[in-house]
Amino acid sequence: MIRQYTREFRYNFRLASPVILGMLGHTFVAFADNLMVGQLGTAELAAVSLGNSFLFIAMSLGIGFSTAITPLVAEADAAGNPRQGRKVLQNGLVLCLGIGLALFGGILLGKPLMYLMDQPEEVVALAMPYLDLIAISLVPLVVFQALKQFSEGLSRTRYPMYATIVANVVNITLNYLLIFGSLGFPKMGVVGAGVGTLASRVVMVLFLWALFQRRAYFEPYVKALRFRQVEKKVLRKIASLGLPSALQFFFEVAIFTAAIWLSGVLGKNPQAANQIALNLSSMTYMFGMGLGVTAMIRVGNQKGLRDYPELKRIATSIFVMSAILMVAFALLFLIGRHWLPTLYLDLSDPVGRADALEVMQIASTLLLVAAFFQISDGLQVVILGALRGLQDVRIPTLITFVAYWVIGFPVSYYLGLKTDLKSTGIWIGLFAGLTASSIMLYLRFRNRTARLLSGPGQP
Repeated sequence: MIRQYTREFRYNFRLASPVILGMLGHTFVAFADNLMVGQLGTAELAAVSLGNSFLFIAMSLGIGFSTAITPLVAEADAAGNPRQGRKVLQNGLVLCLGIGLALFGGILLGKPLMYLMDQPEEVVALAMPYLDLIAISLVPLVVFQALKQFSEGLSRTRYPMYATIVANVVNITLNYLLIFGSLGFPKMGVVGAGVGTLASRVVMVLFLWALFQRRAYFEPYVKALRFRQVEKKVLRKIASLGLPSALQFFFEVAIFTAAIWLSGVLGKNPQAANQIALNLSSMTYMFGMGLGVTAMIRVGNQKGLRDYPELKRIATSIFVMSAILMVAFALLFLIGRHWLPTLYLDLSDPVGRADALEVMQIASTLLLVAAFFQISDGLQVVILGALRGLQDVRIPTLITFVAYWVIGFPVSYYLGLKTDLKSTGIWIGLFAGLTASSIMLYLRFRNRTARLLSGPGQP
């Protein structure tokens, strides 16, 4: 019985692995920032957390809109129509550039909110200049995302992965030089991390564009771009497909951002601990994201073939694979929950040792909760990918809103700020929202596939 699902694992992984590696590259930029800034102190780590909380919300919208480029380019490629693919790329880049600039402006306008959020004053002071730099980095990040989605639409998934590897080398090098003032460079602290992130994202765009220019396969798409010839029809199509995905990303990212802000109300040490647990769980989440893209591709293929029994079998194989993988990560968190936080903190500093020990204790407890919500988180993102493959986006968007903001956030708020659970209570709310999302999305998928299987010509 189980063999009918496990035999798909190898092919699923082959499809998912380049996407996972590319996504891990993005996450590793934040990981490197956290790892190095954490050596400066808990206030600096909390400042990076607070600054990135604004970035994550904006980034979710930019990435969500860009996802519409992949299926449209893939459709044009399958039809042997590079002219249409070029139109999608051209208009997608214009849209994403505009979105990136708008999000950058929105973050600058929203900066004063930091003073109204009951955050530690020391943390806000450190976060302000850092936020300026990472806000600017949104523009190249969203443009890169458009180029990445275009490349993946042509089944060329390796090139964005190469670009993220180069970006990480740039980011880590600049972090080392500018955060700590190594090799004669100025010691810039948190601001140095912002400079490294901005530079790495600019390099990412330039490197990927240079690869496109040097590969003959991309020539029909990139050699004759006319950015002044914007077509409203194509723009509207990209926007209409991207908006539901953007909202789905936004609802999920926003509740994790709310967890950062709620943790800040509790103090700089709870906020730093939250950042450690969030950064670690974000890296394992990328595996679920990669499998979610695989589910979208494979379910979409079977939908096009109208082979609905095979569609359900393949989707279930990806669900099972995701569950097994996330259980493995859960065990990793359970086993390493006391050791993993030490990677982010300097315990040798006698001045900050007491704060560091408190952060470690809180973070280890959060990783205990994260171990269990890994399973729900991995399943919900994979099921969501399968539903996108079915082109079912409106009801799942509503489901994510209800799960995260009607169920998850009230639990986080009450348990975190009104009970002695504090940070643990905030993460129990995240667990409740993710679990509700995975259950409701699975019921939606089962309902949709049941309808397809009961249609004409189906058993």
